[in-house]
Amino acid sequence: MTTHTTDRTDRTKIIFDWNRESPELLPKPSHRVEVLDESLRDGIQSPSALDPPVEVKLQILQLMNDLGVDAVDVGLPAASQRNFEDVVKMIELIRDEKLGLKPNCAARTVVSDVIRIAEVQQATGFPVQAYSFIGSSPIRQYTENWSLEWLVEQSRNAIRAGRQEGLEMAYVTEDTMRSDPADLEVLFQAALDEGANCLCLCDTVGHATPDGAKALVLWTLEFLENKGYKDVRIDWHGHNDRGLALANALSAASAGAQRIHGTSIGIGERVGNVALDQLLVNLSLLGWSDRNLQALAEFCALCSESLGIDIPINYPAVGRDAFRTATGVHASAILKAMDKGDVELADIIYSGVNAGQIGRTQVVDIGPMSGKSNAIYWMRNQGIDPTDERIAALLKAAKNSNRTLSDEECREALTGL
Repeated sequence: MTTHTTDRTDRTKIIFDWNRESPELLPKPSHRVEVLDESLRDGIQSPSALDPPVEVKLQILQLMNDLGVDAVDVGLPAASQRNFEDVVKMIELIRDEKLGLKPNCAARTVVSDVIRIAEVQQATGFPVQAYSFIGSSPIRQYTENWSLEWLVEQSRNAIRAGRQEGLEMAYVTEDTMRSDPADLEVLFQAALDEGANCLCLCDTVGHATPDGAKALVLWTLEFLENKGYKDVRIDWHGHNDRGLALANALSAASAGAQRIHGTSIGIGERVGNVALDQLLVNLSLLGWSDRNLQALAEFCALCSESLGIDIPINYPAVGRDAFRTATGVHASAILKAMDKGDVELADIIYSGVNAGQIGRTQVVDIGPMSGKSNAIYWMRNQGIDPTDERIAALLKAAKNSNRTLSDEECREALTGL
């Protein structure tokens, strides 16, 4: 066997990255990819989610800010008086604490909904963008008995009302992914005529594939260029029905969408939205973002607890088992990396995500598939001298078990040694 001596600080010499061999498949966008958090609006719309008290929402906003989130949907103020009051308090926090979050509110393309957002802006004295949504796909038009002319009229009236009230207006076409481009041309033009400065493309039912998301964004960019609209932003809002939400979001961003929407741990309608946490991790890994993600685990834990949605044990990055192993071979490699004095190496030897970059650490447990390295690692972390006798006792207990041992069970196995 050939031994390779490598400078441990030069990761390019010990990791060959096939992801970078074909950069044309997912080109790095020329723009900064903004992130909009929908946890407190679309997340709460999950049929299993709770609507947490406003005091908790304020804590969540602080953590969003710590993560470098750019914008936040603080809710639908026309939905209820409580929603209106919560929205006002959240925007007051953003204003008073000078958070880096740009607040926006959702509204149907109904004048009264938009006016309610204007009242929020007046109450807080702080700029709020309205995201005014309407279904645009033929299947929705057929089901609702809507005509294209009616959609245009609704859209124009809502956006015009918002602009007259001094609101920045984003135009949201629900189910854009299944909409006829001829209809989109008419609807987009009407919205832009009335002063909308953002087009939000929606994969409302999780229909898209990465190629489809790219095609829609590129078509929209071409439409805007041909019409001479250079300063209109494109947002991407996707759902996860096919399990492709994250891949679609990255494809949309690569193609030119400037702002991507997501929710903590993907909480949302049906199976949920783009998982904001996974989006942030992947933007960092791709070299598209330099946000500080140390608060990521705390943010997801708070959203999970307050919205009443459990984080799956094997969930990427913030799940309990994301950086946890009880396998001997894995533990051995992690221990050897630690013995080199290289914590980062220990984080990535058996993981595609660096635990330390998101505020987490490696966890090595002891179970039926464990070996000597597991026992040594565990005892070192507990401040126990890993003698041969203690190693043997721990492994004997583990091999007689059908699961990983708890810390208490490990200590019991060492009783008297």
